[in-house]
Amino acid sequence: MFVKVGNRTLELNGPHLTELRSANDLLHDMDALRDRLEEDGYLLLRGFHDREQVLRARTRILEKMNRMGKLERDTLLEDGVMADGSKTIFMGGTNEDLPELLAVLNGDHVMGFFDRLLNDTSLTYHYKWLRAVGKGDFTGAHYDIVYMGRGTHNLYTVWSPLGDIDYAMGGLAICLDSHTFEELKNSYGTKDSDRDAIGFGHYTDDPLVVTERFGGKWATTEFRAGDVLIFGMFLMHCSLENTTNQYRLSVDTRYQSASEKVDERWSGKKPRGHYR
Repeated sequence: MFVKVGNRTLELNGPHLTELRSANDLLHDMDALRDRLEEDGYLLLRGFHDREQVLRARTRILEKMNRMGKLERDTLLEDGVMADGSKTIFMGGTNEDLPELLAVLNGDHVMGFFDRLLNDTSLTYHYKWLRAVGKGDFTGAHYDIVYMGRGTHNLYTVWSPLGDIDYAMGGLAICLDSHTFEELKNSYGTKDSDRDAIGFGHYTDDPLVVTERFGGKWATTEFRAGDVLIFGMFLMHCSLENTTNQYRLSVDTRYQSASEKVDERWSGKKPRGHYR
């Protein structure tokens, strides 16, 4: 089958696109998980969050979007069908009006996991990157370091789908081995999206620009509510295009050791965020 990755149509299990591999078989062995994270640059963990808890958070988000007039009338709330003229909605912030979501992202389960992974007390940024991605939209290829590089670089992204996401709706894709591309890390990876005024901070909307120059191969999968992708600041990733008329809900959160420096833009009671 063919899927839209960035602005390209690629064949799944063809020359440019393969499938992500799960790390669930290693969950009993934290050392093995660390080794896999260092080797692959990511961890795909199926059913990491409690599925019902995630779906409750999804419902509250959709209710909020419905109040905003972003959902089509006379359709099921849980389907998240886009109203005519609606576009992608970015709801980044502390999301204090969505306690069900924060219970997932700040709960004992995820914090305990990072305590063990980091061998230290962990913390999560107060700012959460909550998105409802509309039809025809995708995220271009980028490193996260360009957005949050003013604290420790031992910082981890957790991408959580807030609902079941098939290839048509379009989840995340990562460039295998891109955490080892030293030329890219020492050039684009040294940028700061605010300091260097690089706008959205994406490296490219064309995923093959990365692989044709540096190597690697793109990988993706379908996701279910409760799954997560965990990766570091120097893993090139993008998203598939949402080709449906339903919003794709997801959230990015960041976790690090509490004893290391924090990027001040993203933490505190009222994180100031970008461009300030």
